[in-house]
Amino acid sequence: MKRRPFLRTLAIGTTAMFTASKLKANSVITGENHKTIKPKKLRKGDVVTLIAPGGPVNDEKIALAVKNLEDLGLKVKLSKNIRAKRGYMAGTDKQRLEDLHAAFADTRTKAVWCVRGGDGCNRLLPLIDYDLVKENPKILIGFSDITALINAIYRKTGLVGLHGPIGAWDFTNFNKEHVKAIVFDGGAGHSIDGTEKTITLAEGKATGKLIGGNLSLLAALSGTGYDNDFTDKLVFIEDVGEKPRKVDRMLTQLRQANNLKKASGIILGEFADCNPGKGDVSLSLMETLKDRLLDLNIPILYDFPFGHDKNLCTLPVGIEVELDTSEKRVTLKENATL
Repeated sequence: MKRRPFLRTLAIGTTAMFTASKLKANSVITGENHKTIKPKKLRKGDVVTLIAPGGPVNDEKIALAVKNLEDLGLKVKLSKNIRAKRGYMAGTDKQRLEDLHAAFADTRTKAVWCVRGGDGCNRLLPLIDYDLVKENPKILIGFSDITALINAIYRKTGLVGLHGPIGAWDFTNFNKEHVKAIVFDGGAGHSIDGTEKTITLAEGKATGKLIGGNLSLLAALSGTGYDNDFTDKLVFIEDVGEKPRKVDRMLTQLRQANNLKKASGIILGEFADCNPGKGDVSLSLMETLKDRLLDLNIPILYDFPFGHDKNLCTLPVGIEVELDTSEKRVTLKENATL
């Protein structure tokens, strides 16, 4: 995903709720000391709050998101600043953070659903009240830029997050089947099969806690304290619009900074528009993936149905799963929601 460089600075002029002492208190929390927290599953009629923590949204996207969630039998609440805009972000850091905090603090809200991804989520990470989130655990769902929120919150609190369809997405039958199996039914024993496009790059079976998301965001999180160690994890990765040389650089970063080389298995999603352009002196995307991953000698699938594709399964971060490359299948070994 093409993005501006991640700037490790705080926005000027934040209010007293973002004081230096508050940030310091948040910074000492470490994911390794937290037990896994599973949010409550949803029931028909539950209230879900829509937020836009990344890029700006228009009325058309909001209407689509509302329709999608109402079709699932849910009641929808719009966050206060959902229509705010500031360049390529959905309002100021303060506005987007206010909506995130309000959604978690609201006792009527049973899930926090992101309307879209975009840009700007990683700017919020030092400002999040992780104690508030941990004390009010609930489903957080989205993908793309939402990778930053899901991974940081899991690292800082242990709360399982869902890498699944944003509100303003095409809720195909495939998408609905897999999101409902987790948010309404818990997910234990649920299997996700690859499609006719799914390719086995390295044979084998593996188990481990699921971790991952958008490659650009995972690389941007490396070394910030909001990332996660991939040792013994099943790592899922996707991206869009990144040329092979950039994919190479980001995978190398994850190998060196996040122990991708010690993962138990890798599930690659769709990498749309990630091949070299005409006339580029470059390896192909597949050559790049094989070059950076096959020497790890672990099971690997490619083009599993998640990412910026029409069909998007829901993958819970922090849950034990099994990967079987011969069946091209991922199976949840425990509930993601209770």
